[in-house]
Amino acid sequence: MTTQEITSPEELRDLLGAPMPRALAKERRTLHQRDRDWLAASPFCLVATADADGACDVSPKGDPPGFALVLDDTTVAIPERPGNRRADGYRNILANPHVGLIFLIPGRTDTLRINGRARLVRDAPWFDRMEVEGHRPVLAVEVTVEQIFYHCAKAFLRSELWRPETWQPDALPSRARLVKEVEAPAESLADLERYYGPDYARKLYVDR
Repeated sequence: MTTQEITSPEELRDLLGAPMPRALAKERRTLHQRDRDWLAASPFCLVATADADGACDVSPKGDPPGFALVLDDTTVAIPERPGNRRADGYRNILANPHVGLIFLIPGRTDTLRINGRARLVRDAPWFDRMEVEGHRPVLAVEVTVEQIFYHCAKAFLRSELWRPETWQPDALPSRARLVKEVEAPAESLADLERYYGPDYARKLYVDR
């Protein structure tokens, strides 16, 4: 059997069928109070970006619940914290401001999705409201909402993501061992184990 590629929207629609009217009608452009409640409860977000040529990146962002700051009915902001300094998504935003966000709440099988236009802000009066453990963010992604809606639970139900009895964290080697085997750094395995050891979690807001 040969590979059969889908090459047109019409072919895709014929294969999948038409979306339910409710699925089309659920899109909004402004934040509802329940959206604000969701953002106040969410500690984790995935940020999708693409550069001017369409090369994509998805970056996880996490902080205490409510880390995504609601600035008004059409604007949210996500703080940057110390990381690996690759800044792939941020460079993408400079070239192409379109972003996609998915906000999760642990244990919930539905998600909140926001698509919009982003800009990078290095300081603003509201940065003080993003302080965690005495550290203000070095920059923030400010997103103007163009589309917002809740996404159904099927992917989480199929994957059983939130069922602890299905978790297998030891199915792969430790983070340090993966780094040593895959990335082949100059550091020894012992050095990497120390780096990713208990001190790693104690320095989440300290630039290293």
